[in-house]
Amino acid sequence: MLPVEEALAAVLSAAAAASAARPTAEAVPLHDALGLVLAEDVRAPDPLPPFRASIKDGYAVVASDGPGEYPVITESRAGDDALGVVVTPGTVAYVTTGGPIPDGADAVVQVEDTEQLAGAPDGSKRVRILVRPTQGQDIRNVGCDIEKDSVVLKSGEHIGPAEIGLLATVGVTTVKVYRRPTIAVFSTGDELVQPVTASLSRGQVIPIISQCLRPSPLSAFIFTEMCTCLQIRDSNRAMLLAAAIQHKCKVVDLGIAKDTEESLKEHMDAALSSDADIILTSGGVSMGDRDLVKPCLANMGKIHFEKIRMKPGKPLTFAEIVTKDTSKPSKKVLAFGLPGNPVSCVVCFNLFVVPAIRSLSGWSNPHLPRVHARLLHSLRGDPHRQEFHRAVIRWVPDDGSGRPGYVAESTGQQASSRLLSMKSANALLEVPLVGQMLEAGTSMQAILISDMTSSPFDKLPTASNPLPSHLFPPAKSVSTDLSQVPASQNTEVKVAILTVSDTVSSGAGPDRRYFIKHLFLHDCC
Repeated sequence: MLPVEEALAAVLSAAAAASAARPTAEAVPLHDALGLVLAEDVRAPDPLPPFRASIKDGYAVVASDGPGEYPVITESRAGDDALGVVVTPGTVAYVTTGGPIPDGADAVVQVEDTEQLAGAPDGSKRVRILVRPTQGQDIRNVGCDIEKDSVVLKSGEHIGPAEIGLLATVGVTTVKVYRRPTIAVFSTGDELVQPVTASLSRGQVIPIISQCLRPSPLSAFIFTEMCTCLQIRDSNRAMLLAAAIQHKCKVVDLGIAKDTEESLKEHMDAALSSDADIILTSGGVSMGDRDLVKPCLANMGKIHFEKIRMKPGKPLTFAEIVTKDTSKPSKKVLAFGLPGNPVSCVVCFNLFVVPAIRSLSGWSNPHLPRVHARLLHSLRGDPHRQEFHRAVIRWVPDDGSGRPGYVAESTGQQASSRLLSMKSANALLEVPLVGQMLEAGTSMQAILISDMTSSPFDKLPTASNPLPSHLFPPAKSVSTDLSQVPASQNTEVKVAILTVSDTVSSGAGPDRRYFIKHLFLHDCC
């Protein structure tokens, strides 16, 4: 059995070679760039701000004038260019936040440090300045935020909501990014049926619905057949397709392959002809007489490894296949034979497939983030295989050491068939090969596989309830019956976004709605 580190190194080496041989970049609209990786440097075509701008609402003044009463000669609002307006000694101009500073002015006095005076008979306005400003006060100079032609984003940077806003700021509407990998997914097993199957067979002869390799969205199921086997709904394929989409991949759903050489070969050929960069299969990689994925991969390509010293996920198989379609340039395709047990399947996806996806997608660091967390309870390490224990991680004011930090709570019974152990899990604890009990309070490395926004802890540790001497009470079970969820928590949230700005409406400044929009998309509203 291969150690996890060596197996991952083999995957990343193959991914790097495959990435070097494939077209790396594509242009996408700005609104489609979230979560992708820049494939070129982005430079600012203009300075920001493009003019001297006011930091606050107030009055543009000549600083040497000092406190006193002054006539207001004009109003310079955001969106106005203030052309032809000159503030001379003894005069002031009203300015709004972001508005241009008129020529002649060298400071801004905020509204809070002024008093409005009664207007003159001719209708002109006057104001009393209450403080002595300093030269340059509350003025943003040209290019102080971004200099013209400066690199604002570098090739290889990950595009988040803030980067979307920055791209909009410098006028980028089409972004050159690393190509998203295409992933073809199919499950294997005579026992598998579609998730839509209402009643599962327990061995009696019943008709079942099967799926074609290339279903259309409206007619996915095209023929029936008789089945005498026990049935299981195919959860792995749905899970893998969702996980691939979550990691910004394009997906090809190839359905379910039977436990025959012909069916497996047919599905593998379909995957290769789909122009996939990665092929994911689930099931058929153990030692049974109908576990045919390994021989199929060996016949079609080169197997790098087929057993890992890990728990769960021991039978994971990884291979490279070179396409042989003479009508297209050949390319290397990464093929992962994932275990059929659901937990083993998703754990292997996070540990090996995600780094491969990120490598193909241009990430400089393809690994999932890691943190150290203290155990809320004891657990036993396996003496033979490194275990990846499903857990919930949360940041707390006191992790038991008297300092803030992360704590980890197990998701319960860790059988590789028990998909409930992945429910709410946001981390995999890297349990060392010790073969002994690890006590509560032990610090352990954890791989983060999702965010930490919905940890189901009941309480937080406090000074009077530290770890490890006092542990948290068990988390309360959470009902998964959606009928019990209040309607207000089980609805789609619609957010209307409106930019209110004279600067933007006049075309003098960038519209940053893209930034706000992607903040909401990032939080799945």
